[in-house]
Amino acid sequence: MDKNAVIKEISGKKGIITINRPNVLNAIDWDTFFLLQAAMEELIADPQVRVIVLTGAGERAFISGGDIGEELKMDGLTSYRWSLTGHKLCATIEGSSKPVIAAVNGYCLGGGFEFALSCDFRICTENAKFGAPESKLGVCCGFGGNIRLPRIIGRSWAKEILMTGRMVDAQEALRLNLVTKVVPQGELMNAVDTLCESLLNKSATSLDLIKRAVDYGSEADLRSAAQYEAALFGIISGTYDKREGMSAFLEKRAPIFEDR
Repeated sequence: MDKNAVIKEISGKKGIITINRPNVLNAIDWDTFFLLQAAMEELIADPQVRVIVLTGAGERAFISGGDIGEELKMDGLTSYRWSLTGHKLCATIEGSSKPVIAAVNGYCLGGGFEFALSCDFRICTENAKFGAPESKLGVCCGFGGNIRLPRIIGRSWAKEILMTGRMVDAQEALRLNLVTKVVPQGELMNAVDTLCESLLNKSATSLDLIKRAVDYGSEADLRSAAQYEAALFGIISGTYDKREGMSAFLEKRAPIFEDR
């Protein structure tokens, strides 16, 4: 196992995970999967970390997908386990109590595209290319792309992208709401840092519950979603950070949140 295939680092309150296989456009194999899962779990559990960034080494690719040579050798049962492994990672990203940002630099395809869809925010460079080329390989997405993409951009656009296997450039991704911002190459991490700063001065508890309310409410019926939101509002209203935030507003000062 190449333990340098995934680099985990902490900078202040920001955790950064970098897929470090630029020679194969940061493609994912079994070993990289396990390293990535472990790194994500460790950063989610680390009380020092408030925001997590997922990116790829170099300027050519975020993650170009799965290792095709490895996937070609898989039988049905192995492919099933491969899919479950991908679903577990995507569920970990999506279910993180901390905001997760995909910093997309270059190709974001296949499994990498599905990982990015699981993140809360996607920021990309002007040379970014998104897509699910699985249909060109005689297969389909296996890590939740068929499920998450239509929830983000709508069913018709999702079917067109998934069925044709075509790549979407950065500007089209912005129009489709696949990304929240497109920046020039070389300015990606500055844009990510700006977003992180706007998140880090908030209560981590508040961000966690907002994320849960949005994710659950987007899939539940309106009545259930409203009841869930009301319950979360009741919970957060009993926190220290609620009292601190409102007191700071009335006292015309910056709040000092303690995430409790």
